[in-house]
Amino acid sequence: MESFGARLHRAVAERGPLCVGIDPHPGLLARWGLSDDVAGLERFSRTVVEALGDRVTVVKPQSAFFERFGSRGVGILESTIRQLRNSGALVLLDVKRGDIGSTVSAYAAAYLDPSSPLYVDAITASPYLGVGSLAPMFELAAANGGGVFVLALTSNPEGAAVQRAVAADGRTVAQTVIDEISQLNQGAEPLGSFGLVVGATIGDTGHDLSAVHGPLLAPGLGAQGATAADLSTVFGSSLSAVLPSYSREVLNAGPDVAALRAAAERALADCRGALAGV
Repeated sequence: MESFGARLHRAVAERGPLCVGIDPHPGLLARWGLSDDVAGLERFSRTVVEALGDRVTVVKPQSAFFERFGSRGVGILESTIRQLRNSGALVLLDVKRGDIGSTVSAYAAAYLDPSSPLYVDAITASPYLGVGSLAPMFELAAANGGGVFVLALTSNPEGAAVQRAVAADGRTVAQTVIDEISQLNQGAEPLGSFGLVVGATIGDTGHDLSAVHGPLLAPGLGAQGATAADLSTVFGSSLSAVLPSYSREVLNAGPDVAALRAAAERALADCRGALAGV
């Protein structure tokens, strides 16, 4: 199967460098005039798929906002994933899973095995039990043309205490994560399948991202405070690998389908200019 990195590289060339989240939190459902229940969740998700599924490169459902409705919410997530994939979008499921042994293998099977009803193109993962603990995810992703985006430098203020802590070899924890993911992508062309999550709000990272050779997911744009112009400060010479991610900045334009499309087009135009150095 073609690698996730190759598929992402081609999709970005065709549709542009943009990821849009599906984050149906209660406030956003209310803004759309929808009820905070399974019916509202289903209507919200279906509208986002209709508006963006055939034009945005990556769509990123946040699993927690579906899980909070139990099995019926997970059923809607499964349906949303199928609809997005059928529309041609790459699906990045934001689950931030991380564990050891048979448990992390089960997480991998849940999201990266084509036989699973939750099968997606890529997932987010937490490396704080050690990057090596995620090996079953990396292995299953590689076998099935999937991808894994590993948390490295996040924008939440609590993250710095862990991510910027200095290990015995003088590297920060974040740099250790960066270096290990870089090793996984060695020799991949045109882009590795294992990426990092680096917040667009954090400014100059003080870390070397140049050797990653994989996609760099940049959440935090729009409502969280970062702008496309901030990307050059955060990513420097690694701009070509950046996948900017918006959620509320685009979703707040709903529920009108045309307005959602226009908001996504504006975000994409901003990102194209910023990533091209314009």
